Amino acid sequence: MSNESETEVDEETADEEEQAEGLQKGDVIKLAYTARTVDGGQLVDTTDEEIAEDDGIDTEQQDFGPRTIVLGENHIFPDVEQDIYGKAVGDEGTVTVAAADAFGEYDEEEVRTVSKDKIPEDDRYPGAHVDIEGEHGHVETIIGGRARVDFNHPLAGEDVEYDYEILEEVTDREEKAQGIIKMMLDMELDVWFETDTVEEEQLVESEDEDEDEESEPEYETVEVEKDTLYIEATPQLTMNQQWMMGKQQIAQQLTQLLDIDRIIVQEEIGGGGMGMPGMMGGMGGAGGADIEDALEDADVDAEEIVEEIEGAEE
Repeated sequence: MSNESETEVDEETADEEEQAEGLQKGDVIKLAYTARTVDGGQLVDTTDEEIAEDDGIDTEQQDFGPRTIVLGENHIFPDVEQDIYGKAVGDEGTVTVAAADAFGEYDEEEVRTVSKDKIPEDDRYPGAHVDIEGEHGHVETIIGGRARVDFNHPLAGEDVEYDYEILEEVTDREEKAQGIIKMMLDMELDVWFETDTVEEEQLVESEDEDEDEESEPEYETVEVEKDTLYIEATPQLTMNQQWMMGKQQIAQQLTQLLDIDRIIVQEEIGGGGMGMPGMMGGMGGAGGADIEDALEDADVDAEEIVEEIEGAEE
């Protein structure tokens, strides 16, 4: 019996070691996939443009190609993520995701009657997708002054079959950053990493144990190195809704996922080569370049500029 138990333990240990050698939480991968409902085979999502075209999807309105995801960050269904752990580049898999873990079970109570006046006139027909008091639904029927609206997700109650292939593990830092930004904002941006030396105020720890607790704390200026991700600001980024509404949260996620100290979003004005950076770090702080410092760095005398302008006016 003892030998059999030892054999079982050895096999479990070997399985764990094999699992640890494969892809794990925090790894960044490129994934190709197609997801369909189990009943009916309705296309839910795909990275393959040909499959989308065959299903009548307007491919001109969407970008296709492998998706960059970070394992462990809920960028895909948890059941699929669990199936990927321990696997390697080139591996494929098929996972059935239960309705409850996909888009939720169908809830009859989410089909409600509302006044048709809450629906825009152009959307008062069966099948129209509407937003009412912060909830999204689709119109089932309109009779008289009342409308029957289903607020369930269109795929609620559907099990989903998810076919995937692991195409690549992304290890290059810039490619990681670009892939994560693409996933978050659905846009491509130029990024690069630099190690910057900056000055910081740090608290000086007192060696005197008897020092008065009410005394003023002392600080000293020290130089520290900051691992920095630079992002080139573009008009598209400035107008991106996700960016406008949640740039601090996005910056915090990036600093954690990329293990960096801060992020600087750099804008070039007028093509003259002098950028005006705006910084967002992992602590949620924000800052920018001081104009006087910028003029000094550019070897420009502000007083001389003022005198020239006044002379020209005279």
